[in-house]
Amino acid sequence: MLFESQINDLKRLLPWVRIRQQQANLRTVVEQKRRLLSKEEVAEQSALIIAQLEQMSLFREAQTVLLYYPIHNEVDLRPLLAKYEGQKTILLPVTHRHYIEVRPYAGEDMMRKSHWGVPEPQTATFKGHIDLIIVPGVVFDKHRHRIGRGGGYYDKFLAQHPRVPKIGVCYDFQLQPHAIPHTWRDKKLDRIVTPQSTIG
Repeated sequence: MLFESQINDLKRLLPWVRIRQQQANLRTVVEQKRRLLSKEEVAEQSALIIAQLEQMSLFREAQTVLLYYPIHNEVDLRPLLAKYEGQKTILLPVTHRHYIEVRPYAGEDMMRKSHWGVPEPQTATFKGHIDLIIVPGVVFDKHRHRIGRGGGYYDKFLAQHPRVPKIGVCYDFQLQPHAIPHTWRDKKLDRIVTPQSTIG
């Protein structure tokens, strides 16, 4: 028989488990839709997002920017890698079992695929200040909440950089009109950019 304290612990966990299941269901639906995009659609929609980012003072004034390498039809920001190499310090994430490490981008020759299949830079760990973080995700809402791939890596990383501006990027269909399920561990963004709008 469970002790009373164990029963209370389970009761406290139930809402969290329910939210995580709701997130997983929503993630599955939206990710399937994203994977159906054509290469042409990804390129066209990503170009519109890039144009908006480049007009923002947050991006223009940032000297060190954390981007990401897209997989599964995520918004493709790779044109920024080549364009700003040498002008800004462009960082990319390297995912370990329980955390994200960031390293400077130094060209495609210095990229290697991880065990997740994501290209990662083979440069030294960056330990300096980050001016701007561009965040990928699967589902977003107009309150600037985000559901990621499910590992919790970005939420942990964002929690370590509370003062750094964070911009989420996504296609319009990824942005939900209603509030998405979230917990206190799911870090809120400062802005969200889609091909058609900017929130925040």
